[in-house]
Amino acid sequence: MTRRLTWQPAAAAMFVCGWGGNQFTPLLVMYRHAGYPTLTVNVLLGAYVVGLVPGLLLSGGWSERLGRRPVLIGGVVASLLASVFLAAGGEGVAWIAAGRLVTGVGVAVAMAVGTTWVTELSDRREAGARRAALWLTAGFGLGAGVAGVLAQWGPAPMVLPYLVHVVLAAAVLPFLPRLPETRREATRPGFAGVRHPRFTRVILPMAPWIFGSAGVAYAIMPQLVGDRLGSWGLLYSTTLTVATLGAGVLVQPIGKRLDRPTSARAVATAMVVMSAGLALSAAAAVVRSPSLALVAAVALGGAYGIAVVAGLLELQRLARPGELAALTGVYYALAYVGFLLPSILTLLSAVAGYPVLLGGLVFVALGGTAVILRHSRAHLPADAGVPDRHTSEAVSPPSRT
Repeated sequence: MTRRLTWQPAAAAMFVCGWGGNQFTPLLVMYRHAGYPTLTVNVLLGAYVVGLVPGLLLSGGWSERLGRRPVLIGGVVASLLASVFLAAGGEGVAWIAAGRLVTGVGVAVAMAVGTTWVTELSDRREAGARRAALWLTAGFGLGAGVAGVLAQWGPAPMVLPYLVHVVLAAAVLPFLPRLPETRREATRPGFAGVRHPRFTRVILPMAPWIFGSAGVAYAIMPQLVGDRLGSWGLLYSTTLTVATLGAGVLVQPIGKRLDRPTSARAVATAMVVMSAGLALSAAAAVVRSPSLALVAAVALGGAYGIAVVAGLLELQRLARPGELAALTGVYYALAYVGFLLPSILTLLSAVAGYPVLLGGLVFVALGGTAVILRHSRAHLPADAGVPDRHTSEAVSPPSRT
């Protein structure tokens, strides 16, 4: 097996972890209808950040010491077990909370270690970044879509969606031990890149909006228009989630074409689209229109897709040898801070209405855009403008017969 053909199982592992991470999202409506308070449901949605952020910060370092293979296998196992816990949620909220927390660990490993491994197994770094982002986003989208359809029309709606994921995760696991290890030698992870001005003034102002935008699209929007949908609320929530992430998948090649080593054009473009999507969300909150909410979700999904790829490409230009997995973990940890946004907005809704809150987010996003534009061409890495090269850090995998 050549290097060109070896990245697919690692990408499939990212796919199933992404599937597990987002299968819960369209079921929020189902849990609300089952009698769970709105705040409880939103807290459960964001609970996996408790497992995800430490996982993102630690798993990259673990992979530098232990290797990519064992850590990613552990992430897939965690994702599988999380679905078992969620399927047992009928026994109490504690099982759902535990499932969401462990889900976060699996998604964290997929993001930090899976992204790095797919990149190192690919023939070019930029190709690896796109593949990793694409497969993860596809997992997010299909997991939500299938779970929503099964919950709407299938039997045992609080169990069956999770069992489907268990089967998928179990099917991927046997292929991972066959992949070549790409870590050269055990090293201590470095984080020097997070102190680089390019990170603090370009990546940092954008990162939390990656999943902040997604949270607004498929957690807040269904709440605002749910009473206009009757019994179709669960299907609409599923449609909104799939539309958001589908748009994110479709625009990722655009994100690569927008990327320039000599400027932060792609990052700034993502933030402009983000601001427009938030403005549409605020308008949808005023008129409470399911159609406008769907348009807003597509815009926010497009911003998400451009942002996640643009940030990864920026990050690869900053990472020193041995730093990529750790910096990728930090990047996604910052991105997932935004996933707490729905819970924060729910709490603040007692003080101000959603139109006001979402309108305020537009100005916050525009402020971040201004910072990025101001530093778009400043503090470039030393090799800015150098064409992408083959991944020299990765060990050439042995040929297989």
